[in-house]
Amino acid sequence: MPSYEFLLIERRGDIAIVTLNRPDKYNAWHAAMRSEVTVAMRELNADPGVRAIVLTGSGDKAFSAGQDLAETEKFDAERGARWLDEWHEMYGAVRALDKPLVAALNGVAAGSAFQAALLCDVRVGHAGSRMGQPEINAGIASTTGPWLMEISLGISRTVELTLTGRMMEAEECHRIGLIHHLVPPDQVMPKALEVARELAGKSPVAMRLNKRRFREITEAGFIDALEAGKRTQREAFATGEPQAMMAKFFEERRARKQEPVR
Repeated sequence: MPSYEFLLIERRGDIAIVTLNRPDKYNAWHAAMRSEVTVAMRELNADPGVRAIVLTGSGDKAFSAGQDLAETEKFDAERGARWLDEWHEMYGAVRALDKPLVAALNGVAAGSAFQAALLCDVRVGHAGSRMGQPEINAGIASTTGPWLMEISLGISRTVELTLTGRMMEAEECHRIGLIHHLVPPDQVMPKALEVARELAGKSPVAMRLNKRRFREITEAGFIDALEAGKRTQREAFATGEPQAMMAKFFEERRARKQEPVR
């Protein structure tokens, strides 16, 4: 396996644990992390000694806060469009897995992290595992997230979540089937490993063929969402609105940090 700067890779028998490792940024994605996830998924998929994978985040606050806004704040129209090519590579590598992928949701999963969690086969979380699609609050339009949510939730709730940008609490996520197993915080990884071991024990040929069929029946929507995303982000970033809203977010956060403690 290659060495990684922003991931931790651990092997427990035939189970691989991939940990997003930017805890100071709540494991938010940037280009380098996206590239490393792409490489890791391809390497693990090609490794015959790996039968299942668990994806989680470092620390106890977040699976991942989603996109690192410090990166997107600097985008222009063309960089916004290329951004979708990077997601295509990473999401494509996750979708191409012939092996089961279990999400151990050790905290919040926002935006693109919510999307990555929805690309996993089984999701384990705890009461603090809030999930949602808040991009609109940063001036970022959504295409891949709504496509994934519509598959799982239907169009009505997808519209509501996309346009409000609200984050769902774990109980709601569990009730509507986005979190399959809701356990105490200290049981998230043990339960995820239990699920991974169960899936690793299934027929590898049937697993591969089942996962291939799920890719086949969703591929047209995947490609459409990403192509729409390139058009959308090029148009959005050309207006300067997303950059301005992200700059405002950082300004307000700095102001909060400077407020005296009462």
